[in-house]
Amino acid sequence: MRFRDRVVLVTGGGSGIGRATARAFAREGAVVVVAGRGPESLAETVKLIEADGGVATQVTADVTDEGAAARMVAEVVERHGRLDVAFNNAGVVSAGKVGDLDRETWDRVLAVNLTGVWLSMKYEIAQMREQGGGVIVNTSSNLGAHRRQPGLGAYVASKAAVSALTRTAALEYIGEGIRINAISPGPSDTPRSMRPGETEADRAERLKTTNPSGRVATLDEIAAAVLYLASPDAAYAVGTDLVVDGGASA
Repeated sequence: MRFRDRVVLVTGGGSGIGRATARAFAREGAVVVVAGRGPESLAETVKLIEADGGVATQVTADVTDEGAAARMVAEVVERHGRLDVAFNNAGVVSAGKVGDLDRETWDRVLAVNLTGVWLSMKYEIAQMREQGGGVIVNTSSNLGAHRRQPGLGAYVASKAAVSALTRTAALEYIGEGIRINAISPGPSDTPRSMRPGETEADRAERLKTTNPSGRVATLDEIAAAVLYLASPDAAYAVGTDLVVDGGASA
């Protein structure tokens, strides 16, 4: 119960890594607030946490909108009095070679994956400074600072920037008791790790030869890494970009 009575905010909490991590925080005693653009999927996450015996609420927010990001953090504090941990996980993937990308796709990927993380951190940091500290974990990717993949130019650029932004913010705020790190997952058990037209069986067969570990990560494996970075066990981890990708970028 490393997070007993801690207030935890999870963006992108309506599915995938966000949902699995929100449930993991709740199982270890946290009061969890899940945020995202889809109220129905957020409500499903809350229902799953409550079925597990945990405590959770939801906030509908588009993290690319500064006013919405500010209200998201304000609502967490209004309901629960503080914000101890933030997991900035909202993100999108769009395919396209650099020379073939249209401006709308580029802007959307950068807005969600990079600007959304920055805006979330901006207001999370302000609250954590006021209350005397806290912990932030950002979702980056093994694609970006660690390895590249043709056809994902906007995504790779956005995630490399998240890694750099995380490390810079970590240096800026550790002196005020705010510890900031990133998690960089590789292929995980979500639809995003499947190529167009690929089934789960196709993906499993492909990864047998393309990933050193021969498989995707389970969502619980990624969640465990996030909880480690957010916990007192990682008290000396500052500006870490923890790659969890089965050896793909080793």
